[in-house]
Amino acid sequence: MTVYEANKIVRDYYNLTNPTEEETFVFTEALKFLIEETKNPEYMTRLGGQYYGERNFDLALKYYELAAEYDYLSAISGLGYIWYYGRTGEKNYEKAFEYFERGYELGDINCSYKVADMYKNGYFVEKDFEKYKEIIEKIYSYIKYRGDYHIPEICTRLAKIRSDEGETEEALALYDRARAQLSYRIQDNPFFGNLTIMKHLILDTYALREFDKSDMGLYDLYYVLSTPAKVTFVFDFVKHTAESETQEDGSVAVCFDGKWFRTVDDFFAKAEINGELLTALYEELYDFEVE
Repeated sequence: MTVYEANKIVRDYYNLTNPTEEETFVFTEALKFLIEETKNPEYMTRLGGQYYGERNFDLALKYYELAAEYDYLSAISGLGYIWYYGRTGEKNYEKAFEYFERGYELGDINCSYKVADMYKNGYFVEKDFEKYKEIIEKIYSYIKYRGDYHIPEICTRLAKIRSDEGETEEALALYDRARAQLSYRIQDNPFFGNLTIMKHLILDTYALREFDKSDMGLYDLYYVLSTPAKVTFVFDFVKHTAESETQEDGSVAVCFDGKWFRTVDDFFAKAEINGELLTALYEELYDFEVE
């Protein structure tokens, strides 16, 4: 393998919407080769991110730490997340704050809103809601006229602030903007963190706005399927059915076209039509109906 060939494998992999295990294996091997040959922290961070998305957090930690030695911001942020959520089995808010603050000082938006979260929750630092709000407002003022990648994270946080202040219409506008951009992000990257953000913003939206069955899209199923329901929609002139049922343990399972998924989250992560994830096809799904 050459550096050129390895880079082509990496580029081609990012164009896949539902890669096979073999394609993922070849991709990770190409990144390992590039790391060995170039010592480029970007490749280390990409491999760390791949392992993070696969929930192989020990390997994610390894490659993020390698890249962080080069002050690579995405890796610094990734380390903050690992310690903030205890991905390797141990939450350590001191380490999380250390990494997030390091990225914050270097101007990283992701680290900035996580520093804000730590002030909001009182994790390692004293609770300070006004500081949380100040940071989120500052970030939003910087990105609000841009198509910034972080719009969903910032808009959802600011929407909750506005909702608590009684500014319902502004909150809903922020949730709608977050949803629109996040839909496109998930289409390209169905990372579990992106899907989690979408789930919460959908549920928060319908805590403020009455659900309209006549104006449904794919992600509204987070709300509809959270209780027993049957929904149909069309793709390529073929009708498909998703039905949720409450299980004996109180959880909600989903049957999609005859295949069962343990939870609504599992449905969004894995449901396919003709080998393509629903999340990759969401713009082509239409005629949603609750039966």
